[in-house]
Amino acid sequence: MGFTDNPKMEDYSLRYTPAAFRRWSPWMVFLSCLVGISAMAGYALDAAFVDEFGFGSALIGFGLAAVVTIPLTLVIAFAIARRHVDIDLLTRGSGFGYLGSTVTSLVYATYTLIFLAYEGAIMAQAVTALTHMDIHASYVLVAVVMIPLTLYGMSFSAKFQAWTWPLWIVLIGLALGAAATAPDAGQHMVHPASVAPGGAAGVTVLAVFAIAAAQLSLAAQVGEQGDYLRLMPDPEKGRLGRWRLAVIFGGPGFALFAVGIFFASTLLVGYAATTLDADRVGVPVDLFTVVYERLTGNHTSALILAGGLVLLSQIKINIMNTYSGSLSWSNFFSRVLHRHPGRAAWVFLQVGLALILMEIGIFDHIVQVLAWYSNIGIAWIAAMVSDLVINKRWLKLAPPQLVFHRAHLYNVNPVGFGSMIVAGVVSMVAYYRVFGDTAAALSPFIALGIALVLPPVIAWATRGRWYVARVSELPEGADELPCSVCEGSFDVVDMATCPFHGGTVCSLCCSTEGACKDSCKPHAWRPPKGPVVLGMPRTEQPELEVAR
Repeated sequence: MGFTDNPKMEDYSLRYTPAAFRRWSPWMVFLSCLVGISAMAGYALDAAFVDEFGFGSALIGFGLAAVVTIPLTLVIAFAIARRHVDIDLLTRGSGFGYLGSTVTSLVYATYTLIFLAYEGAIMAQAVTALTHMDIHASYVLVAVVMIPLTLYGMSFSAKFQAWTWPLWIVLIGLALGAAATAPDAGQHMVHPASVAPGGAAGVTVLAVFAIAAAQLSLAAQVGEQGDYLRLMPDPEKGRLGRWRLAVIFGGPGFALFAVGIFFASTLLVGYAATTLDADRVGVPVDLFTVVYERLTGNHTSALILAGGLVLLSQIKINIMNTYSGSLSWSNFFSRVLHRHPGRAAWVFLQVGLALILMEIGIFDHIVQVLAWYSNIGIAWIAAMVSDLVINKRWLKLAPPQLVFHRAHLYNVNPVGFGSMIVAGVVSMVAYYRVFGDTAAALSPFIALGIALVLPPVIAWATRGRWYVARVSELPEGADELPCSVCEGSFDVVDMATCPFHGGTVCSLCCSTEGACKDSCKPHAWRPPKGPVVLGMPRTEQPELEVAR
């Protein structure tokens, strides 16, 4: 059996996820989404921000980033959970077009890759501390171990994440308890001994926005949450409230958890900084070893506890990073190469690229990498939200339904894609100080503003012509239809008519077909002249609903 024929490996990647596959409870999906709080990156990054800018500026910067990202990710999380598609398919139908969203697949793949490499480097540090193995060999080991843990997708991930939470909670609870009961814990938390002289000068506007700007890159985290939220079952009658809570805390709730992690990490860093220098405080295995030493009184025991916590945390988060990366690379290459060897095949690419980034030292440059990435990531997320809410819901400038099939979309929709490109270019120009230091610090916020405003402007100017290229007339009353290419049967939402093959075709086979040359839509690049018709496929999907 090949990769593409194995549903346990594929998890319906690149297509609509049918109800029959979405067999996990909202609670299990939520637990899978929750793994972001286990990431040691939060502790390392928080230490870096506090050391450079001070506690006050870091706290306000984190809070500001949360205020900005929560409403954006709330919209996307509910759209994914209700429509049962990943963020790539959602992007296609949210003003980007079929090939336009190829670029965002690369943006998203880059995000998962950055954090897989960074979290992997932290995991390798723990392996080296425990075994004295050369750090470069540890990089190879932690990269390779992620392959078998990710091949079977949600089938393995849901069980692993659920069963390991109790152990993780006990280990992190012991560490927090040890740090919180240390003398002058609060004082050291707010004024850590490792803070740089410039960071002690107090709260400054530029420092706050510099921290918030880097944190805005975490808006793209909703894509990783979405890879699990798409598997949410339909809400049961009488349990809608529980379903919504699972979506809220499994998706945008990550920003709230990030603020909680900030307080936890600064508590730990404050205590550890009384013993370690600034460089070692930012290394999680060293940080937790010092904290556990207060509990055990023995360095070896403390190191074993710290190494165990770091390894468990990093395995949990890197299952998500590797899994989501495999999905995004699948989406990208299925359109570029018109081939899909299977989601699992791209696990190897994701892990291989992450290993390269670990070897060239991404751990020492993560703050700069995130500050750069924020400009592109927030432009993508904001443009999509603007289309989903302003264009589709408020102003009715776009069809309310989500259209994600290649057969039904123009290759590029200037509404979302054009807005993202303009916002990204302007903010990157600002980032490189063309408009001065203040604009450089605010560059991701510049991208955010432009990407929110431009989509309705472009949609109005183009009169909504670029959303739907054609409509499929599918049989009414059918739940599933056969694909004339792969001969499988799929939910009617996933199907389109195909004149090239003389029947219906599933969205994946449609994406990987290279010989048809878009024969079903001769005007794939530009709408024909004539009256505007916002036609929709007969396979309508639920309209966007944001939590009320």
